[in-house]
Amino acid sequence: MDENKSNKVLGCLFGQAAGDALGMGAEFLDKKGVQEKYPNGLRHYDDIKYNFGRGFKPGDYTDDTEMMESIVYSLNKEGKYDLMDIAQFFRRWFEYGPKDCGLLTARVLSNPLYRQDPLGVSRTTWEEENRNAAGNGGVMRTSVIGCLNGDIEEMAADVCRLTHYDPRCVGSSVIVSMVIHQLIYYGHTMTPEEVIQLGRKYDGSIEYYVQRATDPDIASLMLGEKEKRGYTLKAMGAALWALWHPADFTDGLVTVVNEGGDADTNGAPAGAVLGARFGYDAIPAEYTEGLNRYKDLKRIFEKLLTIIQ
Repeated sequence: MDENKSNKVLGCLFGQAAGDALGMGAEFLDKKGVQEKYPNGLRHYDDIKYNFGRGFKPGDYTDDTEMMESIVYSLNKEGKYDLMDIAQFFRRWFEYGPKDCGLLTARVLSNPLYRQDPLGVSRTTWEEENRNAAGNGGVMRTSVIGCLNGDIEEMAADVCRLTHYDPRCVGSSVIVSMVIHQLIYYGHTMTPEEVIQLGRKYDGSIEYYVQRATDPDIASLMLGEKEKRGYTLKAMGAALWALWHPADFTDGLVTVVNEGGDADTNGAPAGAVLGARFGYDAIPAEYTEGLNRYKDLKRIFEKLLTIIQ
């Protein structure tokens, strides 16, 4: 892997962590709430004055990046993935007692049958929710899949289904992974038409959010909308908006998280896409070295680079 691609891989992974960490400060606030909490905008980790009740500190990232780390840990020396191995890492992460975990993810991972039949448990849980559970817990962790070699579409779909079986979740995870992969390996920015065509394979409702993401005004995505703040297609929309509009990493990330909603899980895929677009060198050091586990993440991500190469 050449230096440019390596720079984009590191940019993607650290971009995810930065988006997660900065977005944590606006999680579950609507846009008005973000403006009230941060009159000058949420731009730096040190600005964060919210979410400490769950034990988070400025510079901490959340379950979005922790579950992405679990995928990295599961990869073998050839960069190959095994769904059962990933499932075991997810389960161990859950048993350790994370500070943050989505409701659907927790329900799936807490099932005593999960270790033996993770996909079966995930599907059954989705069916028990009347096949209408389309949270963003699958798309939030998918950045690393886009960094790998192989059948990205199949891998992203499989890894998403380990906890989120809904086709909207699967489609959004595939799209974000494919967008990232195209940026890193081919320098190609997928067009709205290409994304819509891909999304149609999974669910017809995906097209609506792709179209909204084409609007330079991010308000079109209504990321802070209370009724749909944890919706997988909102997070996908944030990532696509980050693909097509911002002029630089900081502008894109700050714009996304200040919209509120499930801001860390909008910020994670958006930050990953921004990092894959602009590269690690274009991310201000405050967003990378300012992470509370920066050295650990750098070691993990550089090991991943070695595996990919």
